[in-house]
Amino acid sequence: MSTTPGRPSQSSRGDESSTHESPHIVWHDHAVSRDERQRAMGQRGCVVWFTGLSGCGKSTIANALDQLLLERGAKTFLLDGDNIRHGLCAPPERLLADHDEAFARRFGLGFGAEDREENIRRIGSVAQLFAAAGLITLSAFVSPYIRDRQRVRELVEQAGQAGDFLEVFVDTPLEVCEQRDPKGLYKKARAGLIPNFTGISDPYEAPEQPELRLAAGDGRTPPQLASEILRQLEARGILQA
Repeated sequence: MSTTPGRPSQSSRGDESSTHESPHIVWHDHAVSRDERQRAMGQRGCVVWFTGLSGCGKSTIANALDQLLLERGAKTFLLDGDNIRHGLCAPPERLLADHDEAFARRFGLGFGAEDREENIRRIGSVAQLFAAAGLITLSAFVSPYIRDRQRVRELVEQAGQAGDFLEVFVDTPLEVCEQRDPKGLYKKARAGLIPNFTGISDPYEAPEQPELRLAAGDGRTPPQLASEILRQLEARGILQA
């Protein structure tokens, strides 16, 4: 798909006459194109999207990959689900420290289906911007719904090209995640103390055709699993071998 560098395609923006398009919001083209940024960096911006149950190893593997990429001199950034919940996608109770209750209720995000959808919409938009800046962007989120992940894929690829979004399914069995339970969340969810907990009281929709499926929990170390992703980045021309 050919688009103006950095500019969303017409299909993602909608028709100019659409009732969903504000006449006061106009796209402003940048003086420096995405291609120019990527040439200067010697890499192609992309999003590596880690998805899987809580405790499956997403963040650990993402961090191991980030370290491998740093050693290669790649330019990266890691977006982690827990860290994002401290700021951009904070729950209402965190916002109350600086904002009134009405603001906190309106903009704070919980863990119900609608709030999870908005959580992924926000972080998907951030990830797309980082990729457009030429960064290899690592995103580690439970992101339990296929529809939400597909929307991020479309956003990223419409602003760039096909192949800019790599879905990595960290496929660790629920029983293994629950045995690990590094934050004690499964125990609390089983006790009814955490509602809307993915894998227990809320569903997880596994990817049907991820770019990479990591059978985590099979004895391989996080660096070994990260190396598998690194080889994929090389094979796809995102990172030079």
